[in-house]
Amino acid sequence: MPSKKKKYNARFPPARIKKIMQTDEEIGKVAAAVPVIISRALELFLESLLTKACQVTQSRNAKTMTTSHLKQCIELEQQFDFLKDLVATVPDMQGEGEENHTEAGGEKVPRRFHI
Repeated sequence: MPSKKKKYNARFPPARIKKIMQTDEEIGKVAAAVPVIISRALELFLESLLTKACQVTQSRNAKTMTTSHLKQCIELEQQFDFLKDLVATVPDMQGEGEENHTEAGGEKVPRRFHI
């Protein structure tokens, strides 16, 4: 007899999401569908962020999405305001020479995402 347990299709691992959720002491049991819904919400959020970051990248005539493009996207879109602290240390875009990022010691840091 086949199992009656439902299988959900999720792009982010629901077990990992559940584990993260349960690190909060105030969260008790979590229904099986909750991590799947969180997974879908995460997918939609990332799609929105990356679509807008892609627009920034294309508006700069760049072929490589960098952390600077993500920073500009986060600063321009009000819905991403909660991420501003995360990108505060990312260097601002610098014209056409933005492909080479360096740290204080002069060491090159790869910060590219090919689109």
